[in-house]
Amino acid sequence: MTEDADIVGLQAYADELRETFMRMQRDASELNARAQAIRVTERSADGLVSATVSVRGELIRLDLDPRLYRRPNARGLADAITDTIRRATAKALEELVDLFEPVVPPEQLRAHLEGDLETVLDQLSGPLPGERRRR
Repeated sequence: MTEDADIVGLQAYADELRETFMRMQRDASELNARAQAIRVTERSADGLVSATVSVRGELIRLDLDPRLYRRPNARGLADAITDTIRRATAKALEELVDLFEPVVPPEQLRAHLEGDLETVLDQLSGPLPGERRRR
């Protein structure tokens, strides 16, 4: 690749970043409101537990079917509640990733949300679009 091609590639990347930033500025309030409004409800496999969570995994509502009291099983109930909340939280995060896909690459946002520092650092240290890796 020639130096002129490198400059053209970097200019294209800079233009893309500028456009992404401008779009993010325009859409930030709406995206934030939509993200904060995400609520996901999941049911346990047996249908006796229902949990609603926010995008941050906060438990908004927990419903327990009265049939649970016919055969009490505290450990089973605790496991069902925990599993149901985890699945609801995972779905809420996927909705958030989908919402922000137009402005943030999904794999990048997932890495940030999951606290995957290694992947985040790999993404930051990788080559810029249009740039080839140096050997």
